[in-house]
Amino acid sequence: MGVHPFITPSFTSSIKLPWQYTAIDHPIISSLTTALEARAGLIDAQHEGALRLFNGFYEGDPHLVVDLYARTLVIFNHAEPHETGQAAVQTAQEFFLSHLPWVEAIVTKTRYAHTLDARHGRLVYGEKPDRRVREHGTWYAIDLMIAQDASLYLDTRLLRLWAMQNLAGKSVLNTFAYTGSLGVAARAGGATPVVHLDLRRKFLNIAKTSYTLNGFPIHKADFQAGDFWTQTSRARRSGESYDCVILDPPFFSVTPKGRVDLAGDSARLINKVRPLVNQGGYLVAVNNALFISGADYLQTLEELCADGYLAIEELIPVPDDVTGYPQTIRRSPPVDPAPFNHSTKIAILRILNRSSHE
Repeated sequence: MGVHPFITPSFTSSIKLPWQYTAIDHPIISSLTTALEARAGLIDAQHEGALRLFNGFYEGDPHLVVDLYARTLVIFNHAEPHETGQAAVQTAQEFFLSHLPWVEAIVTKTRYAHTLDARHGRLVYGEKPDRRVREHGTWYAIDLMIAQDASLYLDTRLLRLWAMQNLAGKSVLNTFAYTGSLGVAARAGGATPVVHLDLRRKFLNIAKTSYTLNGFPIHKADFQAGDFWTQTSRARRSGESYDCVILDPPFFSVTPKGRVDLAGDSARLINKVRPLVNQGGYLVAVNNALFISGADYLQTLEELCADGYLAIEELIPVPDDVTGYPQTIRRSPPVDPAPFNHSTKIAILRILNRSSHE
């Protein structure tokens, strides 16, 4: 099984890093400086891209994550309720505004805040956050305050690249689609049709906006708002099948129709969609359970492949800006993700024979 290489774009940078930062005397300054230096070559001159500028869990402050979406900073405060984390947030704001003067907006998200708007995000600098980013030549619509995350997952960037490079002319079912980025990438690579399935229509509307940004035609039947369990059962009964099914579920969720539990039962989800994949087709399986080791997840996949009808074709890594770099990492993850490089564990499976699961 191969590992997809990390492809570094050819970017130019306008970052200027002074040897000493004096605006705020905070111990995190050293970590922020080292982290920004490591990522300087990833910031595009047009300021249209998206990347992680600081992953504090690995790089020096477990309460703080800083992402960049075009010209908007999104600062995540993961401090526990008894810790405000505000000093680190304020330091990060001033630090990045000093070094990235072209930033036009800052959104802060406080994980344990009492109010929904504080958890979803507050605009603390600028007039409005950006509404789109460009990645590998494709536009993605974003809504940075629609949920506790930022509406475009940076850890699956290389999976989007894989979809663009491998799914031309293929039919795709994008389950747990959220804002549709994986399906948008497949469509940008020439996949058709691409069906997006998510429980909430407001997320699918963002996927439609991405289609509009890229000039893709919008067909109502390709955007299905409904429960995963109900919709996949219906698809199986009606004989639907696809060349690729993408399975990128939340860590845990419950609906009246079923439960998603990536820590306890990821194999059940894979087997649920397995009959929908054409022979020779791909099943993309993503597991982001932090406390499931890479070895344990790989064992689950190998057990599913033991009957010879399914095979592990490729493992897709998480980009370095998300994981941190050798010179920036100061902490280890709570559970070893190897042979994956992050707790977001991405595997490309190939269907060798459908007959055992028809």
